[in-house]
Amino acid sequence: MRILKYVLLTMIVVALISTGGCGLFDRTAPNAVSGPIDREWIPVYIDQQVGQLLSTEELVNRLAPTVVSIVTERTGRDFFFQPVPERGAGTGVIIDEAGYIVTNSHVIEGAHTITVTLSDGRTFEAVNWAMDPWSDLAVLSIDAPNDLEVARFLDNSLGQLSRLESVVAVGNALALPGGPTWTRGVVSNLGRSIRLTDNIVLNDLIQTDAAINPGNSGGPLVNEAGQVVGINTAIAANAQGIGFAISTDTVIPVVYHLIREAQVPSAWMGVMVVTVTPSIREQHDLHAEAGALIMEVVENGPADRAGLRSGDVVVRLGGEDIEDSGDLVRAIRAHDAGDVVEVDFWRGEELMTAQITLVQRPE
Repeated sequence: MRILKYVLLTMIVVALISTGGCGLFDRTAPNAVSGPIDREWIPVYIDQQVGQLLSTEELVNRLAPTVVSIVTERTGRDFFFQPVPERGAGTGVIIDEAGYIVTNSHVIEGAHTITVTLSDGRTFEAVNWAMDPWSDLAVLSIDAPNDLEVARFLDNSLGQLSRLESVVAVGNALALPGGPTWTRGVVSNLGRSIRLTDNIVLNDLIQTDAAINPGNSGGPLVNEAGQVVGINTAIAANAQGIGFAISTDTVIPVVYHLIREAQVPSAWMGVMVVTVTPSIREQHDLHAEAGALIMEVVENGPADRAGLRSGDVVVRLGGEDIEDSGDLVRAIRAHDAGDVVEVDFWRGEELMTAQITLVQRPE
């Protein structure tokens, strides 16, 4: 049973069936790219340091103009498998004055029309979009005047985000009228991994107890300085106060590739990992004090062929020390498909080494 769900609000509009019917949203065949985004790359606004802390009023005033409502139109199927229109609602964050917006891939997946509403009420149709289901990120563009407010992103790779730090989640929760919903919480943990589908596992996520609801997908998770630290993506359906956001460590390079190339080239190792923490170490009786614990190895994937297995703890890859799951993700991203990398890992109390040939991420 899947315990995680996307926080996309889907409103089914079924024609010709007075009972209302039951539409289905098929996630198995995404339209990955509607067309290349051909404008020259404009960098995301990245802060290397945490900014000055803001009052609640200042935070809202700074962030509200950068958050947009996204409504999608797609075609679903009713109980009798007849085509019916479906509408979905999500959230986006403006990253460029002229109209680039980042959101989740599952917000726009399968859409044939995407409508963006700005905080001032102006509405635009997306003219291009590209997405990467493997990271659950997407970029779309609108033809807007060069006057948009943009969000600033914090470079989390410098370790500036910490557990119990106060954060605010912003989004188009339940598609309620009157602007976005704001919820406050803390960073519950870092470096989380969750499985979204049989094939897609998101790594190096931020866990938060800031309330995240349907429609929040694609909205920002921000610190008290108003800097984006993550993009809200999923919630634990059978729990309370457990939501997840994609760290800017992932967002920034994915957005870069989507805008430049409309796709994300990525090497793949074929493992699901979690960060070794004191509790994880005790639970699994690990010898390693830090690293990335392999929870699952994809059958016949690169790691499987190299002899790695569940329970191994990766502590070094390609010459880079691995302290947590985020380090492993970044180390793999630094390589290309076809590269042969040396991996050091603990198996029980034995430190072992293997050679792994990375491959292109499967479709």
